[in-house]
Amino acid sequence: MSARRAFTAFLTLGTALAASAPASAGTRVYISNERSSTVSVVDLESRAIVAEWPVGQRPRGIVLTRDGKYLLICASLDNAVEVRDPATGALVRTLPSGADPEQFFPAFDGRYLFVANEDNAAATAVDLVEGKVAWQVAVGEEPEGIAQSPDGTWLLVTSEEDNTVAWVDVASHEVRLEMETDARPRHVEFTPDGTQVWIGAEMAGTVHIADVATRTITRTIAFAPPGVPAYKVMPCGIRFTPDGRTAVVALGRANAVAVVDVASGEVRGYVPVGERPWHLAILPDGGSALVANGASDTLSLIDIAMREVIATIPAGKGPWGVALGH
Repeated sequence: MSARRAFTAFLTLGTALAASAPASAGTRVYISNERSSTVSVVDLESRAIVAEWPVGQRPRGIVLTRDGKYLLICASLDNAVEVRDPATGALVRTLPSGADPEQFFPAFDGRYLFVANEDNAAATAVDLVEGKVAWQVAVGEEPEGIAQSPDGTWLLVTSEEDNTVAWVDVASHEVRLEMETDARPRHVEFTPDGTQVWIGAEMAGTVHIADVATRTITRTIAFAPPGVPAYKVMPCGIRFTPDGRTAVVALGRANAVAVVDVASGEVRGYVPVGERPWHLAILPDGGSALVANGASDTLSLIDIAMREVIATIPAGKGPWGVALGH
């Protein structure tokens, strides 16, 4: 079978992609380690690393296809997205991605992969069937966070340097709005119902909540973990429980995550974790989350309701992204 036909088959066998774990995800977890250029494979039942694979340089964004057949990794310094076999780590294919891919988001139509390119201030749409760049759009400087609205209409891209979020019309590939934010927006995440989008402003220590229908910020959440100086509170990764009722926010140098009520925007409490949590994943039952601690080379498994760490698991050097497998 040709590479083109094989990859077309990959797309059509139920492989629409998702930015968060599929409902059937189990206990196998994949962690991108940016400093060791590896992916750690963790078994949550034994709470141990069962494999570690060398991958491209400075891996950051990481996600599995919905059917679990392929693992996708942003190899940032290689300017590529790697497609790997999640069972063996074998490289299946390398996709072009534009310069310095940081995070990516799989389109809901299953055809494209949207990539934030930090070095050339652009967002790139990679055609997964053709295996090539389909289109690019210029956005603000140092884009990192990227997400598509659940209805497929909008592609949002954060600009850390310009303190803006670009609202890109997916159909026309045009920026319709440059939304101003607090300092250094780093991550953007839609609620499961698509009515809100949450924006983590790292240097300001805040998270904005924007109404998608009006494209305006309606609330800004500040964080104050006990005993932590305000300058260390640096929101990054955000994830929602499957029911959409709770958000978990990684707070960077605060060495903690916040648990937030989505309906009210009120912080329920904080969970101290390892050093500099970057990103996280919430397990399908919504009861626990796995947090990548970038400066302590560990993962924290937390009970969300109890707001406590129930296990600390070693990882590679500089764990950054978390993907849940089958």
